[in-house]
Amino acid sequence: MKKMKWLVWLLAGIFFTGSAFAYTKEEVEKRGHLICGVSTVTPGFASVDAEGSWTGLDVDICRAVAAAVLGDAGKVEYVPLAENEAFTALLSEEVDLLSRHSTWTFTRDSALAIHFAGISYYDGQGFLVARKLEALRALDLKKARVCSPVNSPSEQNLVDYLESNQIEYQIVPYATLDLAVKGFETDSCDVLSMQQSRLYGLRLGLADPHSAVVLPDVISKEPLGPVVRQGDDVWYNIVKWSLYAMVNGEEIGVSSQHIEKLKISSRLDVRRLCGLEGPGGKGLGLKDDWAYQVIHQVGNYGEVFDRNFGPQSDMKVERGLNNLWNKGGLQYAPPFR
Repeated sequence: MKKMKWLVWLLAGIFFTGSAFAYTKEEVEKRGHLICGVSTVTPGFASVDAEGSWTGLDVDICRAVAAAVLGDAGKVEYVPLAENEAFTALLSEEVDLLSRHSTWTFTRDSALAIHFAGISYYDGQGFLVARKLEALRALDLKKARVCSPVNSPSEQNLVDYLESNQIEYQIVPYATLDLAVKGFETDSCDVLSMQQSRLYGLRLGLADPHSAVVLPDVISKEPLGPVVRQGDDVWYNIVKWSLYAMVNGEEIGVSSQHIEKLKISSRLDVRRLCGLEGPGGKGLGLKDDWAYQVIHQVGNYGEVFDRNFGPQSDMKVERGLNNLWNKGGLQYAPPFR
């Protein structure tokens, strides 16, 4: 089944590569709104309330692109997609952009006609463990029972880690990730392992969130970011630089709270970000104030992280690798010049 899925994606990639995708920006402008593929419900990345309002880091990436292209972050239609249909939806032009915590991998990058337009979240496979184990690190997981979806990448990463560290374990197999989560909730196992960012959300969904803890260890690299189709370099650059605008905004101290006041600043880096100096939006086919609109309407990267994962959220996730490069993290964007 896995081989068949990859064959479908590969054939789709070959079929859809070409000039058919060269005018995404124009299609979005003509339509009057962006169609953005997101995850179904993933706390921190994409969630929808009873009134149909979407929030999350991935959602804010969509909003940033809409602000840059249309001047209005609210002009977005969100399409919730399961993992097995996400790339097909992008390649078949059902969505203009995929922003659903997709991991940037060699196989996806080389086999599909897609481009990852930057890294919006540096993630890694982690561990959610029952607090009763009193484990402080993954190496403390002696004779642990692990709920795991069978034949998944996370299962192989986990087995490799446990065996290389000579940790005794018992895999409790489940057909799907959802069933593995339920197994953890019903005490059929002591450990759940997947992308660490998702574990924070799963912990909050437990009947007793205090009964489990997310360990600090990560055992894989999971760079997540927005995805576009190949063959449309202008659109690729727009999505990429919408993300970079938020990162640069945080780096130079420009936030949604005071960017309006900073428009009169004499600082060249601020004036370039606001489109008052430099090339503006000409190279992207956008208005000169496109980056200003991104920061003004959506916020800089730090604001986006804090409200979706950080101290302003229920998740309370530390910045870690998602801090700026000059603060011990990996978030780094090319300069606006």
